[in-house]
Amino acid sequence: MDIFEAVRALLIFAFSFVVALIFTPFVLHGLRKYGLNKKNIRGENHAPVFYHFHKGKSETPTMGGVIIWGTVIFLALLFLLADVIFNGFASYFNFVNRAETYIPLGAFLFAAVVGLIDDFLGIRGIGPKGGGLTMKGKILLYTGVALLTALWFYFKLGWSTLFVPFIGVVDLSFWYIPFFVFVIVASAFSANEADGLDGLAGGILFFTFGALAVVSFVMHRYDLAVMNAAILGSLLAFLWFNIYPARFFMGDTGSMSLGITLGVVAMLTNTALFLPFFGFILVVESLSVIVQMVYKKFFKKKLFLSTPIHHHFEGLGWPESLVTMRFWFISAVSTIFGLVLFFLARFA
Repeated sequence: MDIFEAVRALLIFAFSFVVALIFTPFVLHGLRKYGLNKKNIRGENHAPVFYHFHKGKSETPTMGGVIIWGTVIFLALLFLLADVIFNGFASYFNFVNRAETYIPLGAFLFAAVVGLIDDFLGIRGIGPKGGGLTMKGKILLYTGVALLTALWFYFKLGWSTLFVPFIGVVDLSFWYIPFFVFVIVASAFSANEADGLDGLAGGILFFTFGALAVVSFVMHRYDLAVMNAAILGSLLAFLWFNIYPARFFMGDTGSMSLGITLGVVAMLTNTALFLPFFGFILVVESLSVIVQMVYKKFFKKKLFLSTPIHHHFEGLGWPESLVTMRFWFISAVSTIFGLVLFFLARFA
């Protein structure tokens, strides 16, 4: 049984990679044709370090995250339809499952559409600062999506427990709802903050979703594992064009959808407390922003040259590609460490 499911996940990973590669030239052509470029580079006075290193990227197309979620949703609908029409062997590839993938796929698509709208507003200079939604507005959106999903988990599914490594399952009762909201908002915010260098967010999220694919498979949630494999395949194809120098940026349509889905899958597998290991760099990126804000408020000066922290290292003179590769390396090590902890906590 497991071997067939492993083969299914690998095949979906390969399908997703190939489909995304086929989609990419058409998406890139459309982005360029309609001038969907990241024109709103933060100004020199607002973020001098960022502006110095990224002012030349104002003509790079954004909204490239369409390739990632578009591929996953396309394959989900394709194999679901094939299963309905042909049944039989077609059902082998169908990973749309009410118990496992309805909620993450729904959250994935909803957040992607909201992010797409935000990207479009930013490109057109529409919004409070001419760049789409403010961070406060995004967090409110994340919170709204998270709260609706948390209420569904708590009242509809009856979920209220949290797995604590080496301790066991703890019933959070009503506190499950705010904890759920925190996990979703934190993962979405962190993914958004990490999307600042060519290939950075895509690589970090590849390792994180890879860990969740392994976790899902070990927990026998095979359709969820296959959905993660589809995300991994499309992410890998996206990275092929997004590594330095990037042909396009992920945009909020990618970072928002992937961040929220990341949190939802972690809650579905009850591995939220392993997320800081699976996505260690994501945590560091978001914490650097929060620490910088607090430090400036109390001491009236910056702790870091610029945040998120990848810009601090740019300010220290690290080339962009070096920052990305070192952050990828740290992500790989922390993800492996997190998986080791997961297996020890589950089977010890």
